[in-house]
Amino acid sequence: MLKKLSYTILFALALSSCSDTLDDINKNPNATETPLAPYLLTGTLKQGADLYWGDANNFNSTLLFAQHWAKIQYTEPDRYDVSNASFTTLWDKGYSTLITDLNTILKFPDAQANSNYKGIALTLRSWTFLLLTDAYGSIPYKEAGQKVTPAYNTQKEVYTGLLEDLKEAQSLLNPANGSVIGDLAYKGDILKWKKLVNSLRLRIALRISDREPALAKQTAIDATSDAAGLISSNTETFQFVYTSSPQQNPASAWFETRDDFRISKTMVDQLYALSDPRLPVFAQLPSDASVGKYVGGANGLSNSDANSQGFAKTSKPGTYFLTSASPAVIASYSETLFNLAEAAARGYISGDAEQYYNNAITASLNQFGVTNATTISNYLNQASVKYDASNYAKSIGTQKWIAFFGQGLDAFTEWRRLDYPVLTAGPATVLDGKIPSRLFYPGTEQSLNGASYQAAVTEQGKDLLTTKLWFDVK
Repeated sequence: MLKKLSYTILFALALSSCSDTLDDINKNPNATETPLAPYLLTGTLKQGADLYWGDANNFNSTLLFAQHWAKIQYTEPDRYDVSNASFTTLWDKGYSTLITDLNTILKFPDAQANSNYKGIALTLRSWTFLLLTDAYGSIPYKEAGQKVTPAYNTQKEVYTGLLEDLKEAQSLLNPANGSVIGDLAYKGDILKWKKLVNSLRLRIALRISDREPALAKQTAIDATSDAAGLISSNTETFQFVYTSSPQQNPASAWFETRDDFRISKTMVDQLYALSDPRLPVFAQLPSDASVGKYVGGANGLSNSDANSQGFAKTSKPGTYFLTSASPAVIASYSETLFNLAEAAARGYISGDAEQYYNNAITASLNQFGVTNATTISNYLNQASVKYDASNYAKSIGTQKWIAFFGQGLDAFTEWRRLDYPVLTAGPATVLDGKIPSRLFYPGTEQSLNGASYQAAVTEQGKDLLTTKLWFDVK
């Protein structure tokens, strides 16, 4: 009996020792046991910029849908010949990385993260949710990060919830509440973060304007009258500035080894028609010097027809976007001014819509290095550029589409909302002449969160690229 007991004790000790050893083996010696707010903030900003400007959500999808860029080979995404495995990055990284890390900051005790860290985290989380709902429609929002199989919220619920989140973020942000390090966007300048919050509130006001005009108007009034102000110069643009490889702009890294994109013919033709001085910034001259002009690639062609345009005879996107340190612009001064122009045109706020519009174009020209006063004046005074108060959506929509060049997710959203410029699907596209209106939900949602997915699809409409989202009423 004693012998048997001894074996039992030794076995238990061995199991305990083995368990301790396995615990030690499974520890990452390079990982911190306690995540720190500055590191999480830095990582979120970098990964958010990569997500926004990278291939999956930008130049291999939404930049094609908005006809900023085109494919000259491997044209399937440009023909909308894609599956529910094509748009997983925005969803997966948005939830598992960005929102998870930002929620971690929000849950920290005050000793680990002061209210400014939490205000920034809530702002960035709101921006991430905004990207997700703009792209997919109904999404997990209130239960995201709370349950393994979270319920989806309607797009209306998400937008209105984000407005409340941004109000809270504004109340948390105060320069007197402590310093912030790890902020690679605004270098800890809390006053700039407060301006970004109001600019995002104005952005959402216009997202809901065709569905909830009363709430949109009140939101626009609140955002523009808040003492913190809005983004008010190009130096306050919210962007992530890359450095050198491997911390380089994703488009730069892509073009180091691949050659399958061109600037879209739609964009080149529009810029030529307007004598737009941004054309040499947005495009490179073809490598075949005999061509002697900018030539865009047509969207929605078969692989053979796209190839036949000539790699040397068509224009790549401008080097402004393809250097290692090219910035990932996320919320620009120009966009804020266009939003003010539209808010004024809709009668939400006081002010001269035409002046806001002209200032927005000027800010965009300045952003891309066009600063000559005569050049700017000549551009604004063209009949084809002048503000048309009888069709503000056309004026603002067209110029905003140009100003958003490179920002595929937001260019795609605003094009769907304002319906300008008029775009035509390419000849080899597979959606019966239609351009996508949303992204597919990732296929994993059907297998891992099936009940919530099915409820969302039942409410919103079939999980198709052509299903219009709540904000897109036209």
